[in-house]
Amino acid sequence: MTTENVLIAGAGPTGLVLAHWLARAGVRLRLIDKAAEPGTTSRALGVQARTLELYRQLGLDEVAVSAGTPFKGINLWVRGQHVGHVEIGDMGVGLSPYPYMLTLPQDLHERLLIDQLRPLGVEVERGVDLLGYEETADRVRARVRRPDGSEEEIEAAYLAGCDGARSKVRHAMGATFEGGTYERMFYVADVEMHGPMDNHELHVALDEADLIAVFPMKGDHKARLIGTVRQEAGERPDPTWEDVSPSVLERLRLTVDRVNWFSTYRVHHRVTDRFRKGRVFLAGDAAHIHSPAGGQGMNTGIGDAVNLAWKLAEVIAGRAATSLLDTYEPERIAFARRLVATTDFAFSFASRSGPLARRIRLQVAPRLFPLLFRSESVRRLVFLTVSQTRIRYRQSALSEGRAGAVHGGDRLPWAAALDNFRPLTSRSWQVHVYGDAAPALAGRCAALGVPLHRFDWHPDADRAGLRRSALYLVRPDGYVALADAEASAARLERYFSERGLAGRGS
Repeated sequence: MTTENVLIAGAGPTGLVLAHWLARAGVRLRLIDKAAEPGTTSRALGVQARTLELYRQLGLDEVAVSAGTPFKGINLWVRGQHVGHVEIGDMGVGLSPYPYMLTLPQDLHERLLIDQLRPLGVEVERGVDLLGYEETADRVRARVRRPDGSEEEIEAAYLAGCDGARSKVRHAMGATFEGGTYERMFYVADVEMHGPMDNHELHVALDEADLIAVFPMKGDHKARLIGTVRQEAGERPDPTWEDVSPSVLERLRLTVDRVNWFSTYRVHHRVTDRFRKGRVFLAGDAAHIHSPAGGQGMNTGIGDAVNLAWKLAEVIAGRAATSLLDTYEPERIAFARRLVATTDFAFSFASRSGPLARRIRLQVAPRLFPLLFRSESVRRLVFLTVSQTRIRYRQSALSEGRAGAVHGGDRLPWAAALDNFRPLTSRSWQVHVYGDAAPALAGRCAALGVPLHRFDWHPDADRAGLRRSALYLVRPDGYVALADAEASAARLERYFSERGLAGRGS
């Protein structure tokens, strides 16, 4: 029997990011996956700004951006006519260091994360299948089957189920997975193509009964197509590329020269009723699956991983009471439920048959899309929402206070001129002050073992909603825990004491 701090079941992006954070924190772990090899198809594609911000904390942002394809334009087509264009790069300027969406095929993404794990001494154990687990007061004992058919028992303080929509961890936990399935069958194809959509931007085309999205990929004339299979073909067991409606491609003047990969799937929308039971946690697709609208799925799983990872690391290191782990489920399940509801609403009208949906798709959307995106406030709201930089935990037990426009639970706003995200690479609790910091606060931070980062006041800080000389206690994942306009040293100490927390130097 081997003993670890954390056993991670599932080596998709969620499990891999969880392993990255834990390994960098010095946590002993094992990472298993029942698949014999990493995925070889591109599946999830979009990497949002918030994910890149979290990757910067791990030193992974530059390698991810260089491997992917940033795109800054979104186009809407209806019945073969181009009806709208939005420069999304403009929408995010000043809000994030990454004011764009990145396309990075999941197979390349996973390979990148695996390669970057090796220098940390972590290898994915392939062909290792989780059979079940038992939980005691202070341990989890998991039974796994190795590639040679032999069984092994792994003992760990915690088990993280990152094992996808058919999660064995979720099943063993006894959690439900309520939701539904969309009526249409969808296809995904990685192709070589030419036509007016071959311009390294995102294109969404709506038609009478068809939906197609064209995502740019690295290299000339390469793209990912996602669309609906013809309804009559969707009843057959194994539709092929020939079952894609040729009429919509012809109207779009889109010529596919070669299909490198093609697959069909049903789209589900489900959320589990719990993200945690005792020492066992769920993250990523094991906890929630939803439509591809907005490219949110994989990014949400990565957000789960970071939220869970820093809390496990603090507890295992003895810098936090185990009650810190109680905040994982309420913070992440609330967002997952909202996300499923909103993407379901948007996706339903984009893909559903019927007169009302068709009218909205073909008549309302073409008029509304250009009109809405003329407004700078709408464009910025769309960026904040799609990029996941708007995710916040104001109702969390870890969130307290307000200073300026920033509440406890908000993502630390980016002040570009100050590069105030730079200190976040330490992945530790820290205090930010924009302006003057009183000697008493500096002394209390030193006593608590919490670094104090003081930034000169700058108009960018004001623009970001920060208050001059206020105290912002920032969590290891870059969210504000405590915002205090009075910058009270006593309140900072009380925050740590009441929650059973300690700084890294304590």
